[in-house]
Amino acid sequence: MIREFVDRETERALLEEEWQKDGGRLIILYGRRRIGKTRLVTEFVRGKEGILHFAEDTAPQIQIRRLQEAIARSFADPLLATLDITTWDQLFTYITRIPLTERRYLVIDEFTYLIKNDPTILSALQKAWDTALAGSNWCILLSGSTLRLMTDSALSYTSPLYGRRTRDMLLGPLRFRDARQFLPSFSFGDALKAYLTIGGIPEYLLKAGDYRSYETFVEREFFNRYGYFYREPCFLLSQEFRELKTYQAILNAIAVGNTAPGTIAQFCGMDARHLYPYLEAMTRLRIIERELPLLASRRQGLYRIEDCIFDFWYNFVFSHRQAIEMENHPIDTIDTNPYFGKQFEVFMRNELARAAFPGYTIGRWWYRGDEVDLVATRESDASIVFGECKWGDLTEREARGVLTRLVQKAERIRHDRYTHERFCLVAGGVEGKGRLREEGFLVYDLADVEAACSAGQAPARTYSSPEER
Repeated sequence: MIREFVDRETERALLEEEWQKDGGRLIILYGRRRIGKTRLVTEFVRGKEGILHFAEDTAPQIQIRRLQEAIARSFADPLLATLDITTWDQLFTYITRIPLTERRYLVIDEFTYLIKNDPTILSALQKAWDTALAGSNWCILLSGSTLRLMTDSALSYTSPLYGRRTRDMLLGPLRFRDARQFLPSFSFGDALKAYLTIGGIPEYLLKAGDYRSYETFVEREFFNRYGYFYREPCFLLSQEFRELKTYQAILNAIAVGNTAPGTIAQFCGMDARHLYPYLEAMTRLRIIERELPLLASRRQGLYRIEDCIFDFWYNFVFSHRQAIEMENHPIDTIDTNPYFGKQFEVFMRNELARAAFPGYTIGRWWYRGDEVDLVATRESDASIVFGECKWGDLTEREARGVLTRLVQKAERIRHDRYTHERFCLVAGGVEGKGRLREEGFLVYDLADVEAACSAGQAPARTYSSPEER
């Protein structure tokens, strides 16, 4: 099992940059649970002087006392330990009076617990910041996992801290090439399936890394009433929202293919007008996203589940909970190929295509019954790439059929300003790949994807015209 710190070079560099600047620094770090915020701040403060405080969901007076004790220990201040401090204002006022000749940090992990139990901490910190801390040697970092509270209470324009923060950072999942390091026993195919199931969430990857194969991992941890992931999405939703049943119904609707607002509302038995606040709330937290087609009407937006742990769970676990509770595991009867086909398209757009086609706008296109999995456009040289992604293996005949249909669909897309066209196919395996490439097609299979991920770069490119060579 991997224990070394993986990736986060950009985030560590930004935090270090804040540390090196003059004056007080106020950093807001937020992200979904299990994403690795605590590990990031622990690495950041290594070798530095300061206070790393882990907040708990308890009464405000206990929270104040615990932080008071941590500050007293850090500064070897027995007087502070004996003072009767009962408000956040008193505690932060005391902090402002500590003379600092060198940079020190105050990191409060799970700051949302403090906000939830006593919101006056925000105005108390604002007052201390405005009167003294902004010009001090304090580097204050507030980290939180409840995204709704962090965005509404610490980041919004109505927050007392608005305009005070010197940096805010939304921590996202790891990319596949980094996530794969957590799965040393998995084959490349199993590692990719795990990534398309649980995403680049470090704690999830650590759990998967306990197993030697994807199938065993999923059976033990998803389709088992004692499994780690059996209740995980419900727990995550309950931390953010109160109307759990409504959010669950919406996610289930999207997972099974209802992606337009009208069909989502119909599936849930809701008035479509009442649906949008729920969609907006989950979009803001990056549980779902609204996709807009390239080169088509922007009114045709569709919703997809962005966080793949929710997508997998609501596709396969949600509807089989009774069987799982009865220990009648349904995994052998479930066809996961459509799910992986859908997620493989997203993976290719988000990770590989952005590296393979630098400077391009990446997306997909759909209109009525037609869809193109990958469309990439670049205005500077009027270039456009059309691509199809297939999860399984293709014979040469099947591959040629896919490419022929792709060319036909491309003719129905209005793109007169793009004069240079290329056509791309990505699949698990492609028979006759070399011959198709010689004819000018961009053709990749999982072997190419694996080589690219191992090298940390895009798949080797082939060209469709002599002037590109």
